[in-house]
Amino acid sequence: MAITGRRRGPAPSLDLGAEDGVRAAYAAHGPELYRFALRQLGDEGAAQEVVQEVFLRAWRAADRFDPELASLRVWLFAIARNVVIDETRRDRRASRLPVDPDPVDVGFADAALDRWLVEEALLRISADHRAALVETYLRGRSYQEVAAEQGVPQATLRSRVFFGLKALRLAMEEMGVEL
Repeated sequence: MAITGRRRGPAPSLDLGAEDGVRAAYAAHGPELYRFALRQLGDEGAAQEVVQEVFLRAWRAADRFDPELASLRVWLFAIARNVVIDETRRDRRASRLPVDPDPVDVGFADAALDRWLVEEALLRISADHRAALVETYLRGRSYQEVAAEQGVPQATLRSRVFFGLKALRLAMEEMGVEL
């Protein structure tokens, strides 16, 4: 598959509440969502059901999609991730056996999608909150060290982390990610 500089997918004015809008979204993103679900579940039938459920949920929640908050692709993949998790949980309950997913396929794809969603959400919060979260949570540095580097009291840094997490959670919810 060649990567081009062209933006994939339908125009930003896409109306997911209309049949034509859902068809256009499916044409642009359906195959990619199917491959994602197939890698996660390893079952063609289940992957097809996941894609159907993604577009059904997108159609039902069309009024909540905001192209200024996230691209259609990001929003659909967030829905797909949630549907795959629901499907996996349902299969676990049905079989009563622990599922041992392939750590290469499931772990890599899931981690990549999570990382992508978090990066997108981090760009939506203030620079102070983002710096506090990146340095303490993602880089694992101590509050004392980061506070000294940023020239603020530790209490201020702790406050930035607290409110940064709240802002990050809100940004992810606005992107359609269920936490």
